[in-house]
Amino acid sequence: MLKTKTGFALAALALLTACSGVSSGPNGGSGNNPPPAPDTISGTVTFNGAPLAGATVTDFITNTNSVFQTATTDANGRYTFTGMQTTGNVPGEYQIFVNKAGYGFYPSVGSGAKVTRADYTGQFEGNGVTDIAIYFTVIDFVALPDGSVTGANFAAYNGTNPLVALAATGQQTSYAPGDDASLHRGAPWIASTRFTDNQDGTIADSLTGLVWLKNAGCFSPTTWADAIAEVNQIASGSCGLTDGSTAGQWRMPNLNELESLIDVSQTNPALPPGNPFLNVSPAIYWSSTSYFGGQDGSPQAWTIRLTDGRYMNDSNANVKATANNAVWAVKGTGSGGGTVQLASTGFYVSYVAGDDGMYQTGVPLTSPRFIDNANGTITDTMTGLVWLKRADCITGQWSDAVAAVNALANGQCGLSDGSQAGQWRMPNRNELQSLSDRMETNHADYFNSTYVWKSSGALYQSPIFTNFEVAHYYWTSTTYAADPTEAWATYSCDYGVYDIGKTNVEYALAVR
Repeated sequence: MLKTKTGFALAALALLTACSGVSSGPNGGSGNNPPPAPDTISGTVTFNGAPLAGATVTDFITNTNSVFQTATTDANGRYTFTGMQTTGNVPGEYQIFVNKAGYGFYPSVGSGAKVTRADYTGQFEGNGVTDIAIYFTVIDFVALPDGSVTGANFAAYNGTNPLVALAATGQQTSYAPGDDASLHRGAPWIASTRFTDNQDGTIADSLTGLVWLKNAGCFSPTTWADAIAEVNQIASGSCGLTDGSTAGQWRMPNLNELESLIDVSQTNPALPPGNPFLNVSPAIYWSSTSYFGGQDGSPQAWTIRLTDGRYMNDSNANVKATANNAVWAVKGTGSGGGTVQLASTGFYVSYVAGDDGMYQTGVPLTSPRFIDNANGTITDTMTGLVWLKRADCITGQWSDAVAAVNALANGQCGLSDGSQAGQWRMPNRNELQSLSDRMETNHADYFNSTYVWKSSGALYQSPIFTNFEVAHYYWTSTTYAADPTEAWATYSCDYGVYDIGKTNVEYALAVR
């Protein structure tokens, strides 16, 4: 799929090396000792533990922003890159990623390299909308003497082996056939048994495996950076803690973690009834996740109002420097300790020590994440959910939209998947939010964008959805508990969750 630019990259790297000069010492290119041999990097691509042959592995050199080499995995799923230069004052930095139609990937590597998200926006021509971000998950490797790496591996995902499972929202009352409460999608939980009071100032959540500070009102409302700093410093002996924890073990929850506490059936606060927390305020709580559309001028962070679970992005409620919001604390990663494991938010840029970009807790996002099934559907490799690709086909008032989604079948809305009426549903709040990537400044633009390599003109990714409407709301099947004449909806651009009247005419996605 990609055209190899090996010659160009080697020439550019040679120029970098030549400009750096050559010493006559033991590490130089002259004298009695030869220069160090070029590095190699190798690994295996697997699917469900078995070798995946025929995957295209790309070795991209960031020094020249070009493809250095490409390789195709063999029958054993193996690939190898050689010739990565190690001399000069500016070492070559290489990033390895994988593509094969029908799969998303996530890498792993031992010493000598690291797994990271990387911004590849500048490598693509736009489709009339400039600078729509695209991020890869890569193995980042700096070529240094004797720095060859083995075990640069990738696991493949196609939706049959999802990385995360979603929890139920908590809604119990049904307002229309096919809505959230009538289907009860997501991992179930019981409010009365979900939380365990550890009798040491901490509360364990059996759903997510996270451990929360019992006293949700220990800190006075404050600005974002101060809130993170305060949470980073708490330890046993403060805030009612007798757990032996030390400073640095606690952190402010990211957006997905804070959202995981929300019980949409409750208000004032919107937490599971009978929970053992103390001093929970129905006010706005900070998350550690920056709002990536608002970093210029007045940087912002995501917040949730615990009165009802609404995301706050108005009235300056999430401006980092001036808003004074409530603060909670969490620890642990939830890895393997709960019924479900939360996905990471996708945010990887850190603005202060202890924020979401620094910790990046949760299951990391695959790359590429979405699979076009060429039958009017797409699959999310993170959750295994299958979505209707055409995002502008269903519109109407809430009850009409729920009914239209329930009746959706093969032959409608571009579907050729053989689906029948009753197999599709309107996504609940958790399902619709699961599509998010909080590094995106505008989700609708991202979902609608075509990405074509500048270097070769080759297509990398077609639009994820067809006609995902910009600046519109998308319904969820979850009713707003504080006023059942309203339902939760996601705004297509910032992808926040807001309550709107059910008589509004809005768009709906379909999922199964």
